[in-house]
Amino acid sequence: MQDRPGPGDLVKAVTAFLRDTVTPLTAGRVTFETRVAINVLELVARELAGAAKTDAAERERLERLLGRTGPLRDLNRELCRRIANGSIAASDERLLGHLWATTMEKLAVDQPSYAAFREELQRMKGSEHGLRPSA
Repeated sequence: MQDRPGPGDLVKAVTAFLRDTVTPLTAGRVTFETRVAINVLELVARELAGAAKTDAAERERLERLLGRTGPLRDLNRELCRRIANGSIAASDERLLGHLWATTMEKLAVDQPSYAAFREELQRMKGSEHGLRPSA
């Protein structure tokens, strides 16, 4: 195990510095670019915090769907191959459930405050099926 601070802590510290110290001292394009940098760093922090969990969940879904084990990258390639050759139909409920769950996991990192994402999370909480499209 590495000593503290870890990568997530470092990203958060730089984000706070940019937001609290740099942004108030800038104007115009520099302020805009600083805000873009803050957004990128916040995305990286979310990725660092959740990547292991979401990658493991995606790999487990793919292993069930494909009936084999392997690295996530290989499983995704196999899924693409099977969809392309028709051995997994685009209408397959297991495939649709996997794709929906993967999309929701990616939105949780990329756009966690996106209104439609947050609304769908609320609908899913009451659903017995979990990560599935509401309509």
